[in-house]
Amino acid sequence: MNEPIWRRSATELAELMAAGDVSAREVVDAHLTRIEEVNGWLNALVLVDADGARTAANGIDQARAAGDPLGPLAGVPFTVKDGLDLAGHPTTHGIAAFADNVAQIDDPTIGRLRASGAIPLGKTNLPEMAMRLATDNTLFGLTRNPWHPNRTPSGSSGGEASAIASGMAPMGVGTDLGGSVRNPAYACGIVATKASLGRLPVHGSTPAATEALLGRQLMAVAGPMARSVADLEAMLRATIGRHPRDPRTVDVPYDGSDFPRRAAVPTKPSSGPTHPDALEAVRRAGAALKAAGWEVVDVKPPEMENCYEVWGRLLGEDFPASLDALDNVMSDEGTHLMRSSISFWPAGQVAPQAVHAERLRLAREWALFFDEYPVLVLPTWYQLPFEHGDDVAHDLGTIRALYDSIFGPITPANVLGLPATQVPVGCNKDGVPFGAQFIADRHREDRTLIAAKVVETAYPPITPIDPVTV
Repeated sequence: MNEPIWRRSATELAELMAAGDVSAREVVDAHLTRIEEVNGWLNALVLVDADGARTAANGIDQARAAGDPLGPLAGVPFTVKDGLDLAGHPTTHGIAAFADNVAQIDDPTIGRLRASGAIPLGKTNLPEMAMRLATDNTLFGLTRNPWHPNRTPSGSSGGEASAIASGMAPMGVGTDLGGSVRNPAYACGIVATKASLGRLPVHGSTPAATEALLGRQLMAVAGPMARSVADLEAMLRATIGRHPRDPRTVDVPYDGSDFPRRAAVPTKPSSGPTHPDALEAVRRAGAALKAAGWEVVDVKPPEMENCYEVWGRLLGEDFPASLDALDNVMSDEGTHLMRSSISFWPAGQVAPQAVHAERLRLAREWALFFDEYPVLVLPTWYQLPFEHGDDVAHDLGTIRALYDSIFGPITPANVLGLPATQVPVGCNKDGVPFGAQFIADRHREDRTLIAAKVVETAYPPITPIDPVTV
């Protein structure tokens, strides 16, 4: 093997270990060494369980030597966003008040990855209660983007994206209420899938983080993050399905029925400002699909702006209660998104019944749209990754413009419970990664990944990279 172990994808590592070309202990040690080399600068991992990872790796090597059956991801390392439970370790949500909140059992999705043989290396940074578009908090500090030290890795799964992009882990798990796996995947040049509502089970030791509020119940899901589309698929196959700790989950086969290779690729997805590189990402994705024989149609999905408005209204109803519960333990920066959203979408301004009726109407319109166009290609963001602090440093008008440029293309998948996969399509002339997202009908993650693989073939993975420090 000429290439360092830490540069390999999750599926490559699984194949190498199954063939006996490398041991699980070697794989874990290589990634722990990589963490020692680059995490001091990036601050992506906030907890490293080296002893636990080595013990698990030794167990897998012994089981393989004995001829015992092993899971499909046996020996593959992964990391866990610090808003998800990893048994025996704190789930802090980036808040000092939760520093001693030690999880007794794994989050169900994490447990399923362990059952597949994957090995957790530790936990990654996030903004306080996952409530910023950047990854910074008063407990662990700022996480850097490995591509540009002055640009955000975004959030809220920013530690995951930074760790994966820099080779500290080949894959990891985040959560997504408003783009929180796709946002950092976009900013850091990796792939991620926001799963359909009910696909991946989520339940933790801090119920307020996942289930106490209606908007979260309807829109917050887990999602795999990695450097290759094949790795996303392997993670989904290992984790999807009903789990009694999350009654939202359902058993639906991963491989659905075949579908016409037809994609909606709007050349002007937004009526507002859109960065030329965001449009270029969609153009590249559409061209790759067309070259592979897909029918590509320049058509917009129905009422994207209204989807974003309903998303905001749902959270506008939730956030006052969140503030009442968390205001004394979160910083002003940590509550900034909640306070801003309350200003933009005041609770009670529109009757909650009307908001939910509108959500159902929009879901019907989009289902009809996907009946004709099985895959939709959109910019992941309408702008490039911003500089540190831009999400909290400006007046409400400037903040609203920033939110519109990010949440506008991101939130339809959340409010309608749809799968969405972010894929990089290269870097711009300034070395900033950019990408597009692929959205499909509910429970059709397979369609987003089929399209994403086509684009990945045309634009191969751009990570892992050595962090840029100047």
